[in-house]
Amino acid sequence: MEKINKLKKLINLYNLDGYIVPKNDDFFGEYIPENKDKLKFISNFSGSYGFALILKNKNYLFVDGRYTLQAKIESGKFFNIVTLPNKFPYHVLKKKNLKIGFDPKLYTQKTLKRLFRKTNCKLVSINQNLIDKLSMKKENTSVKKFYILSKKAVGQSYTLKINKLINLLSKKKIDFQFISASENIAWLLNIRGQDSEYTPVPNAYLTLDINKKISLFCDLRKIDHSFKKKFKNINFIDIKYISLFLTKIRSKKILIDSSTCSIHFQNILEKNNKIVEFLDPIYFFKTVKSKIEIKNIVKSHIYDGVALTRFLFWLKKNYNKLNINEISAQERLLRLRKENKNFKFLSFPTISGSGPNGAIIHYKASKKSNRKLKKGDIYLVDSGGQYNYGTTDVTRTVSLNNNDKRIKDIFTRVLRGHIAVARFKLKNNTYGAQIDKEARKPLREVNLDYAHGTGHGVGYFLNVHEGPPAISKNNKINFQEGMIVSNEPGYYENGKFGIRIENLLRVKKDKNICSFDNLTMAPIDKSLINKDILKKDEINWLNNYHRNVFNKLKSFMNRSELLDLKQACSKI
Repeated sequence: MEKINKLKKLINLYNLDGYIVPKNDDFFGEYIPENKDKLKFISNFSGSYGFALILKNKNYLFVDGRYTLQAKIESGKFFNIVTLPNKFPYHVLKKKNLKIGFDPKLYTQKTLKRLFRKTNCKLVSINQNLIDKLSMKKENTSVKKFYILSKKAVGQSYTLKINKLINLLSKKKIDFQFISASENIAWLLNIRGQDSEYTPVPNAYLTLDINKKISLFCDLRKIDHSFKKKFKNINFIDIKYISLFLTKIRSKKILIDSSTCSIHFQNILEKNNKIVEFLDPIYFFKTVKSKIEIKNIVKSHIYDGVALTRFLFWLKKNYNKLNINEISAQERLLRLRKENKNFKFLSFPTISGSGPNGAIIHYKASKKSNRKLKKGDIYLVDSGGQYNYGTTDVTRTVSLNNNDKRIKDIFTRVLRGHIAVARFKLKNNTYGAQIDKEARKPLREVNLDYAHGTGHGVGYFLNVHEGPPAISKNNKINFQEGMIVSNEPGYYENGKFGIRIENLLRVKKDKNICSFDNLTMAPIDKSLINKDILKKDEINWLNNYHRNVFNKLKSFMNRSELLDLKQACSKI
């Protein structure tokens, strides 16, 4: 509370009525370093999405449905928790005439318009971040180098990708693009970095014009002479000069990315140029993976499937003999992943939850919350890895000798939704919102549902959550060959249990017909299935999936594990 009171004194000092604190840093990535996490600093909320609205006499923390329960536990003492999109700031502000401050480097115009439309509030840009004035942790001074992906890892050279982008800009009569999303620069130049704990992004900005004049702005300590030599006609400039550089651009038609170009940069560029604002076209290029990338992704999922399957066998055999808890379980899984030389690091913080902890959608086990795995529980593990080369994300729900009929019925309905997605007949105009409805149908038959999307796009050795495609209620992006998306319906009962079954799918084309093809290779727990609820074609799908898992993983198993794999993948 002391930090909040100090912030409120600053709010008064700046003649404001409130201040907004986002989760993101100035690069707008999903996972940010601890020393830049201003939202956690002020609210104690550790989830990956949310923002605080701190007024003189009230504090609000806005999160989406994945984090409502977690936010109440972590921050409910000092904050009113509000779930998006059920309520927005304009619902709590109503018709108040307030002056609310914000840091222009941490917000886009699009975000502020979406959050604060319909209010009478005046949003005031404050160039000095008020949280930084409250002694945030100092900058991390360690320097981790950028690196270039090998030809074996990418489908197209960076010059080919640049030509593709410039052709598109020319067609739209755009002179210049400011690329503010680091992940898009990573894709464009076939480079990666180590600026995030879970994503190999190289924090940078890039400018290019239709005459191929290109400048990359980064911490120059992160690149060396050999790195620079690989790129012809690219200027490498220290990131501290980015604002100065942008002020010198004149009389151009400039494309900026509506989702990651901060108000600070937009204001600079708007002064002397015409701005075109929409989603960076690189997002659409990047989401369609090349044949080489798909080949590497398939391999990565086999590596990952081996580690996860071994873990599941170990867990089932030992939870009742050894003193296994949520943290020791996730540490065991990490050790198994690390046995593969292609494993680099986790693709997001592992969710390892048993019993009531499993009901927290994005739960992260801590010393305080850590539960021992007990007979009769169900255990949910949602995890993934970054491999050379590929990104994985998989969830399995495991019975620890649970015999609750209701839990089995719900698990089976979640499985039916999972199968409905995997078997969905894709047409040229199929988009995520159509598929999302089918995923929820089996649960809705018994008036149940889940508060998260059914699936998200996934990057290639990049962000585990990657747009624009997704399987969610409002997503209208058409699926194309080469896209990768997660398939993860679930059900969460507050204070009791959580269920989710997640595989990654790729869009595959055969004889001009697109379909989903499973990438994830790990058994689904058959002991949680009520076979009477499954239809014959659903049983056939599950048996075929398990036969495929067995064939892909059998050569990696020792004698004992092979017997377990046979049992886990046998027909129901």
